[in-house]
Formats: sequence, structure tokens, C-alpha cells
Amino acid sequence: MQTEQQVFTKIVSILTPFTKSPQALADISMKTSIMGDLKVNSARLVDVVLEIEEAFGIEVMDEDADRVRTVGDAVGLVLAKQK
Repeated sequence: MQTEQQVFTKIVSILTPFTKSPQALADISMKTSIMGDLKVNSARLVDVVLEIEEAFGIEVMDEDADRVRTVGDAVGLVLAKQK
């Protein structure tokens, strides 16, 4: 099982190609809003979730994906699924 920091680092690498705000990416934290701060649109968010599923070998249900608003939400989801 990966640590929170390892999951955070991998989530950031997954988000990087989808991010429209390089400045927000430079200041990314657990509280960073994926759609608001990073400017990832809802269609791209689906791609992000698919990448997360593949990278971590987990399945993310639609209702879980709908609750992912921040980087921290994504990290928490992965950590919960790994248990």
C-alpha cells in the first residue's frame, strides 16, 4: 500500500497534462480544486478518473468520482480503495 505522499505525487503527475493553469500546478496542495484552480473541465475529469483507476489498479464508482473536487479528495479516494 502506498503512503499519502506517494499517492499525492502520482495524482499530481496524472493531473499535470490535463491542467490549464501552470501557476496553480506550481502551488498544488491537497486543498487545490481540480476544476476551479487547475481548470480541468468536466469532460477531462472523466479522463483523470480513468487514469487514476489504471495507475492504482482500483475501480472508481460514478458516485465516488462525483465527490472528487480537490486533489485531497482524489488522494483520499485512492487510499480508501487500497485498503
